[in-house]
Amino acid sequence: MEFSITDQEFDLFRQLIYKIAGNSLADSKKMLLLGRLQRRLRHHHLQNFSQYYQMVSGGRNAEELQTMVDLLTTNETFFFREPKHFDFLRSEVLACRRTSSTFRIWSAASSSGEEAYSMAMLLAEYLSNAAWEIFASDISTQMLNKARSGQYTLDRTDGIPPALLAKYCRRGPGSLEIAPELRRRVSFQQINLTQAIPASVGDFEVIFLRNVMIYFDTETK
Repeated sequence: MEFSITDQEFDLFRQLIYKIAGNSLADSKKMLLLGRLQRRLRHHHLQNFSQYYQMVSGGRNAEELQTMVDLLTTNETFFFREPKHFDFLRSEVLACRRTSSTFRIWSAASSSGEEAYSMAMLLAEYLSNAAWEIFASDISTQMLNKARSGQYTLDRTDGIPPALLAKYCRRGPGSLEIAPELRRRVSFQQINLTQAIPASVGDFEVIFLRNVMIYFDTETK
């Protein structure tokens, strides 16, 4: 069964995802929303998007609501994305560090984990035996589960410098795994950046945030 979505239904979902995740969907995203959510209508044997909206709104089905969020949030990422960020971290932050306290970084929208593990490779290289840890978060539970596994297909490794790839990644048949000694230094937690951040998250020397801010409107930023 093929579905269509009215402008009114699209507005309802646009308001809902904005309220939950701060993502501002332009009018041009109507077909994207249709394509990503219509399989959920089929899964639940629903007739239209109005019925699906009734299912996910109002807090009556938290599990399906999370599935909707996972499908509608952007998960673009790759190792050492935005190289200038990592150049700055290495040359301006790590090179000038003069304290013995635990160095903590937050990857605030870690998606499937590539950004957090890129940070981990740099810290392992430049902080040697010093105490450091990385906290990584995302709103998508599906992405967090993938990130925790630390496993990626080989076509995802292009951005990793060869020396770091050889030192911190373990190759398998058609895949690679982040070395266990790095994975132990990275923790993942679901965080919604539009809500108050739990005090237990703690303080950080560096927060990587730009690659999620680009999806927010001015008010949310």
